[in-house]
Amino acid sequence: MTGNRLTITDGNLIVEPLGMDKLWSFRRRIEIPLAHVKAAFFDPSVIDEPKGIRFPGLHLPGKVAGTFYANGKRQFWNIAGYHHAITIELDSAERFDRLVLSVSDPLRQADAINSARRSS
Repeated sequence: MTGNRLTITDGNLIVEPLGMDKLWSFRRRIEIPLAHVKAAFFDPSVIDEPKGIRFPGLHLPGKVAGTFYANGKRQFWNIAGYHHAITIELDSAERFDRLVLSVSDPLRQADAINSARRSS
C-alpha cells in the first residue's frame, strides 16, 4: 500500500496521505490548483537527496513524512519506499516548492498530472 491518494478534479490536484501517514506527515490533505503545478515525474533517485531540516514530521529508514526545509526550499515528503516516488514541482504561489510522494503506479500518476496540467 502506498502512503498517498492523488485525485485530479475541477482543475485541482488533491493529495491525501492515507492511514497513519496523516499523523506522521501532519497533513490530512493538500489541494493545489493545476495551474500551479510545474511538472510531475517519477523520481526514485530522491533517496540520495538530503532531506533537510524536518519540521514537523518523521524521518526513519525507509519512511520520510512531513515538512522539510532544504536549500532554501520548503518541501512536503510522504515516502514509504523510494521505488514508487514521484516529485511534483510547484510554482512560488504555493506553500511548498515541491511534493515528494509514494504513489501506486508512479509513471501513470505523473503522466496523468502532466496531462491534466497541460489541459487546464
